[in-house]
Amino acid sequence: MPMQTVKMVITGPFSAGKTEFIRSISEIDVVTTDEGISPDSAEYGTKAETTVAMDFGRITVDDDLVLYLFGTPGQRRFDFMWEILAEGMLGFVVMVDSAKPETFREAKSILETFRAYAPTPYVVAANKQDHPEAWSPEDLRIALRIEENVKLLPCIATEKDSVKNVLLELLYSILEEMDT
Repeated sequence: MPMQTVKMVITGPFSAGKTEFIRSISEIDVVTTDEGISPDSAEYGTKAETTVAMDFGRITVDDDLVLYLFGTPGQRRFDFMWEILAEGMLGFVVMVDSAKPETFREAKSILETFRAYAPTPYVVAANKQDHPEAWSPEDLRIALRIEENVKLLPCIATEKDSVKNVLLELLYSILEEMDT
């Protein structure tokens, strides 16, 4: 049986945890296009770098299935990369920083943008669930107006098992759609 590859896109607002998500699970050194951020930029807080084109990681699930993970830049000034990265994707993850309600509107906008690129399965990852100010996935569903049939999953992007759970849920949705 030939090797099956699945392209997944990891997207979301600036600093939602996309790069960490891919780093936590990738079996290869993650290819990143991070650039330094000016320390006097108040909007970036303590973050030292930002993705300007993409992150790339790979996971071999078994002998005949490999996942390719493409992380998008989170800043709108790099959104021209989104459509390019969305080409050929079989599914996507929208990362939301559960502790930053000021980013929820942007997360919802990005979700709608990617839904418009391709009618593929997707999941929403409620990242930073270990943060004391994190909103619960149930409250995020209400705030983001996410339909009940959409998987909204708790996540901690720095924990491999948490990332694995999110990716498996997306993979199950992709395989389910392929069977229909």
